[in-house]
Formats: sequence, structure tokens, C-alpha cells
Amino acid sequence: AAAHLIARGVPVTIFEAASRVGENIRDWGHVRLFSVWDQCIDQAAAGLLERHGWKRPEGSSLPTGGELVKDYLEPLAATPEIARSLKLDARVTRVSRAGLDRMSNKERGTRPFVLRIESANGRSERVAARAVIDASGTWQHPNPAGPGGWHADGERENASRIAYGIPDIGGTRRADYAGKRTLVLGGGHSAANALLDLALLAESAPGTRLTWAVRGTSLAKVFGGGESDQLPARGALGARLRALTTAGRLETVTGFTLEAIEKAGEAMLVTGTVDDKARQLGLFDRIIVATGQRPGFEFARELQLDLHPVVESSRALGPLIDPNEHSCGTVPPHGWRELAHPEPDYFIAGIKSYGRAPTFLLLTGYEQVRSVAAHLAGDHAAADDVRLVLPETGVCNATLEQVAPGGLCCDGAAPDAAEPCCERPPEAAKTACCSGPAPQARTACCGVSRKEAELAGVI
Repeated sequence: AAAHLIARGVPVTIFEAASRVGENIRDWGHVRLFSVWDQCIDQAAAGLLERHGWKRPEGSSLPTGGELVKDYLEPLAATPEIARSLKLDARVTRVSRAGLDRMSNKERGTRPFVLRIESANGRSERVAARAVIDASGTWQHPNPAGPGGWHADGERENASRIAYGIPDIGGTRRADYAGKRTLVLGGGHSAANALLDLALLAESAPGTRLTWAVRGTSLAKVFGGGESDQLPARGALGARLRALTTAGRLETVTGFTLEAIEKAGEAMLVTGTVDDKARQLGLFDRIIVATGQRPGFEFARELQLDLHPVVESSRALGPLIDPNEHSCGTVPPHGWRELAHPEPDYFIAGIKSYGRAPTFLLLTGYEQVRSVAAHLAGDHAAADDVRLVLPETGVCNATLEQVAPGGLCCDGAAPDAAEPCCERPPEAAKTACCSGPAPQARTACCGVSRKEAELAGVI
């Protein structure tokens, strides 16, 4: 957003709550994105970077979260134009109109915003602004594990053994999961990543056991569209999870609602319901809650926001992204008009703009802020010329049986598979590894070392 505003000559200040940029992304820095580099880079940001000698990463490769920070966000933050605008350790705790609460309408559009900024050393200041773009994300507000959108009984009391999101199972948090019984909750890509990491860990850590519980009754959406997915890595992620499931390497429970987590010695006893019938799921050492995130609006309580009643996006955007209505992940073009609220010149952009909807892609956010920046600069034609073409998932209201199994390397990928096995070029796809299940080939999957395969996320 700042890069677009700078390109248009609009003065901008960036308030970053952390002591360095990309702090939320660093939390999942070990995870490889399923968007290639060319789909992760904003044009205005790239133009700014290239003027200072930045070397663009190879466009068709898949970055990790850590690489996205190291090779893109950190260099962008270091450009003189951004660096002079960037305030670190600057947490926004309040946003309001000067002298007005949300009940007052008189002269509202002519009064500046007033932001309260708190630093890490406890100091605070007030800053005036003519417009505000809230791109603070949702990562700090994970959905709880319990029913009805609330914490389960005992969830807070057992917080030391519960992780939210995608913990670094194969790295910094390995000791937490090796040889342990882990329950993974959630039916999305975060849950898929955690399960695949746990399955890999189980190969070298005896006693590691996996249970996957989802509230829905179908796993089709997380398994995805396989070869039909226009993001091949996203399709491969679902295909590998499907192969893991059909191979019986984890216990799967569908239609499960978690009700309570009780301490049971050194373990946790998890109980809930399946199809409205009480069920004791079992004893677990660790729980991973990968049920998504939600937006936080506490600092904007005194602003006049108009939120969609279901997904908590702007009201205009809600019908376009509501997962109850759009199972394909397709999103029509949208810009400043769909992001606008009754509060003039206040915009929520990025993944926070989607509220609780899970289908956000970086390309969406880049087009959002391009439109908002054009609007704030007075270029109304450019602001309204919104163009957004997103890669489709290849699965739309599919049942489990309708989702093609597709290629998990060394777990049944057909030699004539349309997609290259293990992301190898087509001419090299027909190897012993790719011609069928071959447990003995796991140490040299598709002709690469185990370490290389782990890093590539293909085992």
C-alpha cells in the first residue's frame, strides 16, 4: 500500500507493531507457499525495489514464508522511500475522528483521524491522518477450538500444550511432537501442512501418532482439485494429504465438534460430539488448532464500520467471498468501493478485509491497495479500473469421490500423470518412484536426497 501511495506522491507513514517487518509471516516462515514468486510480488513494490538494484527472485519458484520476508519484504523496507516512512515498535491502539466518537456525524468527513501509537518502551503519542488503511491482518486472532466460535471448556487452561496455526513441527518445535499423540483440528490448508509435517516426523520418531478431526462431513475441499487446480502446488498439497489419509497413516474423524479439554495426568482428554452424539476422542499430548483466524476491531470501536453479518468483511465485499455461497474460491474484481465503510477514507485491506473467509491470496490484496491508493490520490478512473484474475481451485461443491487422487510422490502417482511427479519436468517424471508405491524408494524420492525432498515439501 505504501509503495503505491509513494509512487503517486502521497505522503504516507507505516506503523508496524513489531520490531521488524513481516513478523506474522515469520511465524510460519518454514511453510512453503503454493503461489509462485510472480504471484507474491506487487508491481509498485517491485518498481521501487528495482530502482535500488534489487534482483527479482526466479518467478516460477515457490518461496517459503521466510524467503518472502528475506528476499522481498526486508529489501522493500530498506529502500530509502519506505525506510523514512516506516515506524517500528509502533502499535496502533486507537483510531478515531478528532473530537468525535462513533455516535457523532457532524462534520465527520472533514475531521482528521487521530491514531494513538504505543511503543515497546511504554511511550505513547497521538498522530493525525487524513486517511487510514488497516492492513494489520488476522494472524494474531486465531479462531478457538470450541463450538459456536468460543473457546472449549479447558482450552485456556491447557494453552501451554495447544498451538494455533502451523507450528514448525520439523524444526524449532520438533521436540513438542516427536513420539507424541497429536490432534489436528481444521479442514483447510493450514491443517494439511501440519498433518504432512507430522507424518514426515513420524517416519523418524517412533510413537508419533496423528489424529485429524474436522467439523465438516466431507474432506473434498481440503483435498482440492488435484491436477485441475490452477496453482499446482495447492493441488499437490491436497493430493498428498489424500494419499496420506487413504494409506491409513492417520486417524480421521469427520463431523466432530470439540466440547472440552481436560487434564489427564501428562495428557489431555478430548471430548465432543459426532453427529450430535457424545464422543470421547481420546488422550493427546498436543493439539494443533488450525481453524483459521478472525479480524480484530478493538482499536476501531469508535469508527463507523459497516460489517457483513457473516464473514465480518465490509458489507459490500461479504457476498463476493462468503464461503457458504462460493465454494470454488473464485472472487470477482473488487477495489476501494467494495472496501469502503461509512467512515470516509477508512479502508481495511489485505487478509483482514476478508474477515473470516479463508480464500485470500496476495494478488487480491495488491489489487485492493492499488485501487485504494488511486482513489486517495484522486485518480478516479484508475481506482475504478479494477482487474483481478485469480487461479481457480478446480473443485466446486465436489464430493470426496469426485476429487481426483492425483500424485503423491512414492505413494501411488501414476506414471502417465499429467502433472510432473514431485514437480519434476515431464520428461523425467517416469521414474521408479513415480511408477507406483515403492516404500524402499522413500530415501531417494524421484532421484533427490531425503533432505532435498523434505525441503521441497514432497514427502
